[in-house]
Amino acid sequence: MKKARGAKSFGAVLRQKRTAKKITLRKFAEMIGVSATYLSQVEQDHFAPPTADRVTKIAELLGEDSDEWIRLADRVPDDVDVMVRQHPKDMPELMRLATGLSPKQFEIIKEQIRKMKKRGK
Repeated sequence: MKKARGAKSFGAVLRQKRTAKKITLRKFAEMIGVSATYLSQVEQDHFAPPTADRVTKIAELLGEDSDEWIRLADRVPDDVDVMVRQHPKDMPELMRLATGLSPKQFEIIKEQIRKMKKRGK
């Protein structure tokens, strides 16, 4: 997995956060439903990060934001994947149109969508 210069890999961040919480490798592997060997390989960047649903569970157990962890793992959230499959033309077009917008512009769009959804109920 390629990372920006100086950025830590998924495995390195996972190991850092897990050890900071004083959770052993074996215990954490058990908590997320994988083998300790597999988890060790992920933390050492020998294996790619797990699936988005498992990354979500990891983030929740560590008290972290699951969307940020899914991005770090270079995965797509399951609900976003479903939305793209349900709207195979509109969702990619919407994402392309949003490319290059500022954080403030994203907030404005999100607020407009919230209002539209609220009116639709």
